[in-house]
Amino acid sequence: MMKAAALQMVSGTQVRDNLAQARRLLEEAAAEGVELAALPEYFCAMGARDTDKLALRETFGDGEIQGFLAQAARELGLWIVGGTLPLRCDSDRHVRNTTLVFSPAGDCVARYDKIHLFRFDNGRERFDEAAVIEAGSEPARFAMTARDGSAWRVGLSVCYDLRFPELYRAHARAGADVLLVPSAFTHTTGQAHWEVLLRARAVENLAYVVAPAQGGLHENGRRTWGHSMVVDPWGEVLAQCAEGTAVVAGTLDAGRLRQVRTQLPALDHRVL
Repeated sequence: MMKAAALQMVSGTQVRDNLAQARRLLEEAAAEGVELAALPEYFCAMGARDTDKLALRETFGDGEIQGFLAQAARELGLWIVGGTLPLRCDSDRHVRNTTLVFSPAGDCVARYDKIHLFRFDNGRERFDEAAVIEAGSEPARFAMTARDGSAWRVGLSVCYDLRFPELYRAHARAGADVLLVPSAFTHTTGQAHWEVLLRARAVENLAYVVAPAQGGLHENGRRTWGHSMVVDPWGEVLAQCAEGTAVVAGTLDAGRLRQVRTQLPALDHRVL
C-alpha cells in the first residue's frame, strides 16, 4: 500500500510565491505519510498573459524551478511530480509544457511533454495553447518502489490529454497501475466534464487516477475548476477537494488493484 496525494493550488503570477506555496503543501503531504505527491499544471506560475511562459522557460536539467523540485524531493523524501513547468524548445516563440518526476534522491527520473493542446472558444472564453506551447509527441511512464517494497508503474498525462483515451490505453498496455493527470481545467469545462472523465479513465484502464488541479480564482482573473481527486480502479472517488489549496490524499492498495483486475479482467479482453 502507498499513500499518494494530489496537491491543489491557486497559483499566481510570481514564481517564488508559488514555489513557497508548493513547498508548504509538500511538507504537509510528507507529514501525512504521503510517498507520491503530484503538483498541478502550471504550479509554478499562472501568468497574466500566455506569453509570460516565454520569460519563465528553463533549459531541461537546469533552473530555479527544477532545482526547487529536486531539493524538495531530496529533503522531504518524496517522489514529486512537478505538475508542469515551461521548458525551452527549438522555437523562440514557444515552450514545452512539461511534467518532470523526481525521486526521493532528488534525481529527475521521467519527463513528459504535453501532447494534446487545448483549444476552446464559446464566445466568452477563448483559449489556444498552440499559440505559445509546442506539443510533445511521446507518452512517458516511470516505475517506483514504495517504502513497503511494493512496485508501481505510473503513466503521465496533463489536463487536456484527459479527453484522449487512447493515451491512457497505451499506458494500460504498458502495465500502468497509476495514471497522473496534473491539470488547470477551466471552470466551464471542469464543471461539465472533469469528474466523469477522470472516473472513466480509472474504470476503463482498471487503474488508480491521481489528479492534482488548480482550483480557484487566480491573480490573472482566470477561474479554474479544482476538485483535485484520487480515484480507485473501480471508479470510486477516494478523496476530493473543491477549491483552494489542499493536500488531497488517498491510499493506493495493490491488493485492491489485483482484486478488481481479477474479478473483471477487461484489459485481457481487448480486441483492438
